[in-house]
Amino acid sequence: MNQQLAHYCRTALLLLVLGLATPALAADDTTVNINTASVEQLAELPGIGEAKAAAIVKDREANGPYASSEDLTRVKGIGETISRRLSDHISF
Repeated sequence: MNQQLAHYCRTALLLLVLGLATPALAADDTTVNINTASVEQLAELPGIGEAKAAAIVKDREANGPYASSEDLTRVKGIGETISRRLSDHISF
């Protein structure tokens, strides 16, 4: 009986941990459309604050939509490193 109870407790604990982890894992899968996002949405991206977000929107309005993360390097203050970091967080 004690082994069955221990097995049940381990299983319940595992299910609880997985259930709590699921929302955090799902949040990582969301991307921001770089061509339609607002300044506020863009500012949430890693390495992008309010100033760079505003510069992205200004550049997008002046020069048209972005086709790849590399296109973001046309924005002052965004280099190849930030562009690569963003590639998993943005869509077009």
